[in-house]
Amino acid sequence: MKRFFNTRETIVTEALDGFLRSAAGSHLCRLDGYPDTCVVMQREPDRTQVAVISGGGSGHEPAHAGFVGRGMLTAAVCGALFASPCVDAIVAAILATTGDAGCLLVVKNYTGDRLNFGLAAERARALGKQVEMVIVGDDIALPDSATPRGVAGTVLAHKLAGYGAMQGWPLTRVAEFVRDGARRMRTIGLALEDCNPYEPDRASRLSADQAELGLGIHGEPGAQRITMARADDLMRTAADTLEASLPTTVRNTRFALVLNNLGAVPEVEMALLLEAFSHTPLARRVSHVIGPAPLMTALDMNGFSITLIELDEAITTALQAAAQPRAWPGIAPLGSPAIAPIPPMPDAFPYPATPNPALRGVLERGAQVLVANEKALNELDGRIGDGDAGSTFAGAAREITAALDRLPLADPHHLMTTIGNILTQHAGGSSGVLFAIMFSAAGRSPEPWRQALRDGLEHMMACGGAKPGDRTMIDALYPALEVLATGGGLPDVAQAAREGANSTTTMASARAGRAAYVPSAQVRDVPDPGAEAVARLLEGLAAG
Repeated sequence: MKRFFNTRETIVTEALDGFLRSAAGSHLCRLDGYPDTCVVMQREPDRTQVAVISGGGSGHEPAHAGFVGRGMLTAAVCGALFASPCVDAIVAAILATTGDAGCLLVVKNYTGDRLNFGLAAERARALGKQVEMVIVGDDIALPDSATPRGVAGTVLAHKLAGYGAMQGWPLTRVAEFVRDGARRMRTIGLALEDCNPYEPDRASRLSADQAELGLGIHGEPGAQRITMARADDLMRTAADTLEASLPTTVRNTRFALVLNNLGAVPEVEMALLLEAFSHTPLARRVSHVIGPAPLMTALDMNGFSITLIELDEAITTALQAAAQPRAWPGIAPLGSPAIAPIPPMPDAFPYPATPNPALRGVLERGAQVLVANEKALNELDGRIGDGDAGSTFAGAAREITAALDRLPLADPHHLMTTIGNILTQHAGGSSGVLFAIMFSAAGRSPEPWRQALRDGLEHMMACGGAKPGDRTMIDALYPALEVLATGGGLPDVAQAAREGANSTTTMASARAGRAAYVPSAQVRDVPDPGAEAVARLLEGLAAG
């Protein structure tokens, strides 16, 4: 996989400076100690309050620097990729931010982090600073582990600690509040691919039909490999695993859920995963949700994690409190989607259904042709566009087929109007709306149906801006409908469409349609997918 970086050794310092230049980092600064000391801190920390410091290896962004700000961290100490920061960097962060109120270190349960932060705490105490340390070990992937890993729950610990500090609580109270919260957290991760820490020859350990449950945030192998499945089933597996880890003492407890993006999952899929979670048995015990959002990532890992935290009044208040860092997504009740009534819409079927067996057969054959060519047209479209042309035409064909019993087949103008209405409701993309325009205009035309279709095409061209020679589906439609309007039969109409579609392969460049956004060299010798769809449709009808 291609990556944006200069050298692996400079990724962290360059990324931190880029972050500090952004609006999200405008309230922050860094200590002048690159490359060994990478500390991001509040520009003006309130030293009358407990300082809250966390950190660890980089590659988990926005953790930890992204959570520095009022209401969360005072400072973050950033190590190299997946490597704990050194002791001196942690000591520097403590000395730079800690006043008489003392300092709380929030540490993920990894050996390097425990050792480096622990020794730094000892050195800071020797220098006269009050320092407490909380270890977060929320991962339940390995239930028999004596040292469960600290993962996404660490960000919740940041939030609880920042809230306690903002209330002016003493260090011992803040530390105990966070320790209690950490004991209430449980996390499980699931990924379709592990991560690549900038190793050019690294290959995925998972095959195409595998996913992994319970892997770590450094790409460590998971507790088990599972079969790739639908999103609903994968989420159910993760949620059931998490629920099974709950002790019986929390049977009636309400929880907040954190849905964390481990790095490379598109936002549309993360939202879908929250919907999938809402249908699991565990969702009945969850009253609030944090995310979906990237909180504790693992570089480019294609996966998610879910975290539960037991709620009481104090923890709920702390999680709901405002916080300065933009990376904190906030918390919201997990309820049903709000739905507003749809306004009255025009009837898509304004005319009574009437029979015409011959025309019904034509429509059925045409739909079969478009559905049969769906994959081939998508592949063709993928060479010059977004690869959905076949699905657009096939989807429209399926909608028309489903409505055959409601169509006014005996009246061509009523039929064209109704087809335009169906396409307006169901057909996506530019092709769908353009055909909706054409059929709607044809339905309004006073001309006989053959000429009316040509009138509809003229209206389509006026609205869409394309004309013959622009390398679009017009190049097949225009000559075909010209032949049809002059009384030609289906074989002649199909031949005209085929010649028009073939002509698009030799056109120097596109002046309209999606191919107009593609370099000429990319579309050379490739027929326009829309024109090809028209030609294949008419050829299929002529052959039938």
